[in-house]
Amino acid sequence: MTRSAPTQRGHPTPGRLTLRDARHLALLGQCLAGPRPTDLVAVVERLGRIQVDPTSLVDRAEQLTLWSRMGAFDRGALRRAVEEPPRRLFAFPGFLLPVSDLPFHRPVFRRFPRPEYSRGRYIAQWLSDNAGFRAYLLDELRRRGPLRSRDLDDRAEVPWQTGGWNDGKNTGRMLELLWRAGEVAISRRDGADRVWDLFERVLPAETPEVIPDEIPEEIVAIELMERDLRARGLVRPGWGQALDYRLPAREVGEVSLRADGVAIPVTVDGLDGEWLAHAELLDALATRLPPPRTTLLGPFDPLIADRERTAELFGFAYRLELYLPAARRQYGPYAMAILDEERLVGRVDARFDRRARVLRLNGVHAEPDASRDAGSRLAHALRDLAGWLGADAIEAPAELPSAWKAMRRHLA
Repeated sequence: MTRSAPTQRGHPTPGRLTLRDARHLALLGQCLAGPRPTDLVAVVERLGRIQVDPTSLVDRAEQLTLWSRMGAFDRGALRRAVEEPPRRLFAFPGFLLPVSDLPFHRPVFRRFPRPEYSRGRYIAQWLSDNAGFRAYLLDELRRRGPLRSRDLDDRAEVPWQTGGWNDGKNTGRMLELLWRAGEVAISRRDGADRVWDLFERVLPAETPEVIPDEIPEEIVAIELMERDLRARGLVRPGWGQALDYRLPAREVGEVSLRADGVAIPVTVDGLDGEWLAHAELLDALATRLPPPRTTLLGPFDPLIADRERTAELFGFAYRLELYLPAARRQYGPYAMAILDEERLVGRVDARFDRRARVLRLNGVHAEPDASRDAGSRLAHALRDLAGWLGADAIEAPAELPSAWKAMRRHLA
């Protein structure tokens, strides 16, 4: 395969980055450049969290996120990290998070359900109306846990009614809310079923001598924002406002990280305004770095999760089309973005046929300025993906981008 040679970079001009360097910075933060990681827990710790989604047209979201960074990895190692003591990862609604960061998430548990927001007020009232139901679930888990939701009776005094798909699913809804409050957690999975237990039995409290029981909100904000900045590589000022936890002290966090020389103000050639770059990753740009790898990114991958930033920084408009009617889809329901060196160069709409053991490519789309060489590198990445999935063959579509027609022979 043709590949760009490693380049010797001087230290970036103080306060100024080329667009290529800015993209490389983002990829370094995402473990998509530099040496390929081998420790999946370290990857999650670096990213801060990875999204969980059961959609498996190719594979689950969390599995694809790890594969994009590590290549073929041991799926059993991920299960053990989440389910077997001493657990190093834990499930939280929609995400996997590192246990090492748990002390910084506990204040979020304590603030739930945030009654200053309308939804939080409804949740608080519903929990109050169903105090007996809550006590029953916790008592049953204490006595008989771990348990599946179907092992527990629905004893709700007031049913859950918000006009959504989970109306009336009171047991599952109560367990979800207790999960967000840090009272219960997922012990393991039994097929598609979640098996619940008390939070303190799944994740015992930290040693008080090491981690204080109460951490000031300012420290929580600084720590979580520093992790987020490192994972993104560079961000726009005010990025703390976008964090899901709506940190009360986010302004303090940004001021502190600037003052400590962690968040370095920079401009990016061709882009307006100021960015903030992580100092440690800026230093890495001064070393002899090979080009970032060529790989595929699932629709829930953290590199492209912020669609606005992806469009601005990479010039790549990405949209998840899974939930759109077929007539409105442009690229396909599970179009994976193609990362090639510092660029996002196209999409592959794929589906893994597990029964036939075939990775079917329903569509391959190249950006107008994608290089010819990217096609052969993409074929190599697809073969790696197929091998990891357990596919015996790759089925290419009848039409391939004109620049990448030669990739067909590399897929065999």
